[in-house]
Order: sequence, then C-alpha cells, then structure tokens
Amino acid sequence: MYVPAMHYMTPEERRQMGQSRRKQMGRGDHGELKSKSRNVGALALVERSMKGRVPALVKLKYELMAQSPFGYFRGAVPVMAADLAALPSTGIIAQICGDAHVRNLGAFAAPDGRLVFDINDFDETIRAPFEWDLKRMAASLVVAGRESGHKESLAREAVVKCIERYCALMRTFSKLPMLDVTRYQVHRLNSVEPVHAALMKAERATAQHALEQLTAPMKQKRSGDGEERHFREVKPLLSRVTGAQAAAVVRSLGPYGEMLEPQRQHLLSLYKPVDVAFKVVGTGSVGLRDYCIYFEGNGEGDPLFLQIKEETASAYAPYLPDAHPAQHNGERAAMGQRAMQMQSDPFLGWTHIGGRQFLVRQLNDHKGAIDVEDLRNGGLEACAVVCGELLARGHARSGDPLMIAGYLGAGGGFADALAEFGSEYADQTVKDWEELKRKRKS
Repeated sequence: MYVPAMHYMTPEERRQMGQSRRKQMGRGDHGELKSKSRNVGALALVERSMKGRVPALVKLKYELMAQSPFGYFRGAVPVMAADLAALPSTGIIAQICGDAHVRNLGAFAAPDGRLVFDINDFDETIRAPFEWDLKRMAASLVVAGRESGHKESLAREAVVKCIERYCALMRTFSKLPMLDVTRYQVHRLNSVEPVHAALMKAERATAQHALEQLTAPMKQKRSGDGEERHFREVKPLLSRVTGAQAAAVVRSLGPYGEMLEPQRQHLLSLYKPVDVAFKVVGTGSVGLRDYCIYFEGNGEGDPLFLQIKEETASAYAPYLPDAHPAQHNGERAAMGQRAMQMQSDPFLGWTHIGGRQFLVRQLNDHKGAIDVEDLRNGGLEACAVVCGELLARGHARSGDPLMIAGYLGAGGGFADALAEFGSEYADQTVKDWEELKRKRKS
C-alpha cells in the first residue's frame, strides 16, 4: 500500500542532502578496493551460492567460469557483492540492477512491438547504494576490454566515458519534470555499432525463429493440418520435461495468471501449453531451475515461449539491513525490472513451484545481446557511453536524481576514481579466476 511521505523536501534540500554525502564518502575515494581484508575467500563465496542448485549442473557453471576472466566475473556476483559491502558507501539508495555488465544490456521487443535496448537482467536487483551498479559496470568494461584486445589505457578511458555520461545525464534529469524522466528515451542507439549488432540479432530472433531453433516435429502427424512439435533434446542445455514435473510447471501458470493485468490474462488464455523443457541459461544462473513452456495460439504459426526462471535472494541482500527477506524473489526481480526499465516485457510476472520462487517472462521475443567480440574496433567506448546513459535513466527512475546529481557535481573526479576501481577490480578478478583454475586442476 502506498503511504505518502510525511515531509516533502524541497528540490534544493534534496540536492544539498546529496552534497552532504560527500563527507560520508568522498567522490575521489571510490577508487579504493579492500580485497586484502576479505573475511571469506572468493571461492568459498561462490561455493556458498551453489547451495540448492541442481547438483549435476554445478560442474557446468564452474566450467563456464573457468573459461576466461570475464566468464568468471559473470558468475561471481556474490564475490563482488561482499567486496562492495566491505567498502564505505554514499548511502544514496536507488534500485540497482545488481549485475551491471556489458553482456546484461540487450535488445528486446517492447509491448508495442518496437525493438528497444536497455538493461535486461535483474536476477540480483535490489535497493542499494547507486554506485554499486557503476562499480560493477566499471570492472566489467575493463575485464571485457582486455578480453576484446584493448590496451589498459583504452579500457580505463571507456570507464571514464561511461561515468562522465552517467553524471552529465543525471544532471539533466535533476532539472527535468519527474514525468519526463520516466519517459526519457536514449537516442542514437542504432549508430552505436555494438548496440546496432544486438538490435540486428533481436530483429532476427522472432517467435518463428525460436520455434525452429528450440522445437522439432514429432514422428506422428497431428490430426488436421500441420505437425505436432515438441522441444529438441540438446543435453545438458535443453531437455524435455514430462510427467508429474511437467504438470507442476504448467500448474504454476495458475498463480502467475492471477497477478497479470486482465488484458494479459485474456491473451494468455488463448494459448494452449504444448510442451515443457528444462533450459540452461547464462553463467550466474546455471544450476538454478529454468523451465520453458511452448504454447500455440492460432495454430503452429502462432508460437509463444514463456521462461519460468528460479530466483533466489539477491547476492546483496545479506549486506543490506533494510532488505526484505520475506519478499517473493520472482516478484523482487520483476518489480526491480519495472522500476528501472522504461518498457518491460508484457508477460513479466512471478510464480512458485513447490517451495521455490520463479520469475516468468517471454523467451527469445526479439532478444539480442552484446558479445565481447562486438567491442572491438572502437566498440568498447561507444558501448560504455550507452551503458552510462541506461544506468543513469534506471537510477533516476527509481531513486532521486536531484540527490545523486548533488553528490556527483561535475563528476570528473568521480569518473577517474571509478576507472581506477575498475582496473583494480579487473586485476583482482584475474587473480580469483586463476585460483579457480588451480583448484579445478588439483
């Protein structure tokens, strides 16, 4: 239930409150990293996060993390959450993505069918100090920059460009009417090569394309026209689910449907569940339960794929005294996504299967991500600027742009500090990755 504030601060009071936080955490102090003071080792934190996951897939997650420093970085959010929590913070709170890195921005279809580009992974989302997203993004730009063949100086410069654009846009947001902030469009995306590449992938990722990629005709023909189709078997990445387990997944559509808007409930009622599969996705989520349901509406030519993705508590929750442990984690992820995105998946929701909590969303609905290879030939800096813009919009929508802008000021010293932090954390990531490889060999 919405409870109005008892005291409304003036815009100038909010700006001054942001400025006062510089005494709590100086802008130039954000370059500091205290990895030597870790109370728990990195691999122990990763191992803790494996609790409750599908045992047969834990090995696969470690294999993916061991492939490269960036692969390790993607799977080690619990490590960075602990590292960030050990540092001083501004205490300026916004909804954070929690896993802000270059591969977690991508293209997808908006409710009106247009392709949009935005942050698109919210498994770790939570209300926390706004700079935690920026520090994870800074580290990701350096790690991905090194992996895509950039010199260290260019990778650090990409971080500076990202943070400078974040600061400039936050100053703009602090002067706009709040309704204009919520509607703000990030322009010129098609002129940014890595983003353009992601949009082109998304344009090709139609429902019919997903139908061909994920399903295959059954041997027996269905009665009437067309073919009966079911999910392909590509183990361990994709495998059919049948019997009682499939029935439980389909039953989860009941509580999911109840939380949808009436028009979405009606639309979903016109689609019939045809088959169920277990799908391995990403790196950080490997080992969690991830189901897909294949539906048909007006026949085989009208497919719909819903992903029912297990959600556990955000890796940041143990370090945030105001976190809500009783909140449904699928709801947490969905509401965090809606808070930060200007337009979200119309089928976004949540449900439960037994005692486990799940996020529900469309699968492969015109989705396309940035690959590390897309960052070559000037793509890193161009992508970094877009990252700064999207994070600024998400934080301004869900936090207080006046307070954040008041803290940041011109932003030059803050950007340089974040570049230093990104480089240091990239070095630490390499050390942790090498430790993981040594452990796997022993």
